[in-house]
Amino acid sequence: MKHWIALVCVLLLLAPVSALAQWRSLGPYGGNARALASNPTYPDHVLLGSGDGTLFESLDGGRRWSYFAHLGSGDDLMLEDIVLDPAHSSTIYVGGWSLSGTGGGFFVSRDGGRSWSEPVALRGKSIQALALANSDPRILIAGALDGLYRSTDSGESWERITPVGDPDLRNFESVAVDPRDPKIIYAGTWHLPWKTTDGGATWSSIRQGVIDDSDVFSITLDRTNPETVFASACSGIYKSEDGGLLFHKIEGIPGTARRTRVLRQDQHNPQTVYAGTTEGLFKTTDGGKTFQRITPANFILNDILLDPRNSGRVLIATDRGGVFASDDAGVTFHSANDGFSQRQITGVVAGRNDPSDLYAGVLNDKEFGGVFHAHDGVWTQMSAGLGGLDVFDLALSRRGQLVAATNRGFFLFDTGGRRWQPSRISTTTKPPPAPPRGKGRKAVTPKPPRALITRSIFAGHVRALALANRRWYAATDAGILHSDNEGMSWSGGPIEEEKSFFSVAAHDQMVVVASVSGVWVSANYAQHWLRQPLPPEVTRVYSVTITHDDAVWVSTREGAFHWIRKSFDEGEWEHESNGLPAREVTSIREQGDLLLAAVAANTVYVSRDQGQSWKVVAPPSAFEVTGAVMQGDALYMISRHHGVLALEPDALAITGLQ
Repeated sequence: MKHWIALVCVLLLLAPVSALAQWRSLGPYGGNARALASNPTYPDHVLLGSGDGTLFESLDGGRRWSYFAHLGSGDDLMLEDIVLDPAHSSTIYVGGWSLSGTGGGFFVSRDGGRSWSEPVALRGKSIQALALANSDPRILIAGALDGLYRSTDSGESWERITPVGDPDLRNFESVAVDPRDPKIIYAGTWHLPWKTTDGGATWSSIRQGVIDDSDVFSITLDRTNPETVFASACSGIYKSEDGGLLFHKIEGIPGTARRTRVLRQDQHNPQTVYAGTTEGLFKTTDGGKTFQRITPANFILNDILLDPRNSGRVLIATDRGGVFASDDAGVTFHSANDGFSQRQITGVVAGRNDPSDLYAGVLNDKEFGGVFHAHDGVWTQMSAGLGGLDVFDLALSRRGQLVAATNRGFFLFDTGGRRWQPSRISTTTKPPPAPPRGKGRKAVTPKPPRALITRSIFAGHVRALALANRRWYAATDAGILHSDNEGMSWSGGPIEEEKSFFSVAAHDQMVVVASVSGVWVSANYAQHWLRQPLPPEVTRVYSVTITHDDAVWVSTREGAFHWIRKSFDEGEWEHESNGLPAREVTSIREQGDLLLAAVAANTVYVSRDQGQSWKVVAPPSAFEVTGAVMQGDALYMISRHHGVLALEPDALAITGLQ
């Protein structure tokens, strides 16, 4: 099934369709929500920052989301802070940090998000905190790993306000500006809080009462009395009533939830403060004397947004679960992810009986991920039994058995019990030999050895599945495994001492598998293997494919190669250069008489003549496309970080697929 998924994408992309206008996000909704901010003049306009550099917007207070913008050149930018200028609501500031290193970025839009710029002074910096001065919105403070920066002209120019190379005034993670005096700035680092009263000319450590070596994640100043300061750290929540001269630790939050990432004060009820921790959302209504947890403990909070007009409306951004909303000041919460998907989809398969059925496997979302089922456009999580495991591949057998390849083995979906059951691995062993006959002992005729079958749960990493009619195959970190009983048990192992395999393909009796550096072929259901030496220039293999005529294709760092078969154990590799790029071909798939090649630069190529010639096709520019599913007369595209996209009916008719 998965071999033809991406090929449908090519048929679509051959038509001149406007990508963003013709596609709508279908889900599964949720994922890594990092930051929330509302428009000061129109609070129903809310922006949401995600974990891959993408901004989403809502025009109805967070009830429905849509794509807004993508910032940065990659997909690893964590958009941690969003600030909208209260004097000019079309001015938006966004700061982020790179998941893969120490870099990041700061971005400014002056036209409501239609275009963005990066001030040179902050370009490439890991921005961990942003704060606007309420008394003068032209003043903006940015906290970076190498220091604190200030702009007095709405982000046009910046000056550093911490000493260069200071061993303590670095690794800034939080910042707050006194609402009455913009020269008074509080800043939290990975090691304790700091304060300046003269705009950064001098700094004072305000660590009295704070446990040493505390990461200060968030600082909040009481709007009615800025001398009251709340600071959250890895060691707990602290409160000062004298501008930070002395802090005392607030009790009431469990010690295991000490990592409080964000604090928000209700501007209508100053005694009400919300604390977002790594073990749920807590709330105090008595200024911090007591706290109560108001969400499940498995919620990991990244941000909190309180509606300035209505204290009952609360939005929270969480890891993996996305956005949740409350309309009763936190008494109850419900999912508010409609239109927002930051899911990393690894595979999508179409159901066999109902044209509206889709199944999707998800990475990195633990108990909020696993496998999702869509019926009539509505997704339902179906991950009972998976235990928060990552799903690396998903396949559906010809009999309708759903199989998940995870980082802890195989799982089969039990439709009766509505939960996943682990598949087993069979190992054939022999009993130990009979003890040698001792002196003076009676000779004993040993019984013939009897093979024993032991079955246990396979807990290895399964990376890819190929469910052929007669035998199922899997590429794992323990070798190539196969099943002759539709996944009830598996056997197999290394090939020529190679254990780690990434790709597998099967057609009738023929099976092809790949490790990072090698390719093996079997013409008899994986009973015997023959390694096919690759051209010497190949340094990395990505995937293998078998077409309907038993042609073998290999996708590599050095381009695509086609194995010209002369006999089972004879053949030669031909480098495909008839229109394909010479580097980074990541996969080749077949559907009907079409071949699809995917390239790392977010480009796909299509061939209608079995690879004799290729035509370049551009996917939607805002999304990295990895495949598509045609189900009945509906077409769904898979994006790497934003779930499944559905093509609008009018656009589908233009492509000629309807």
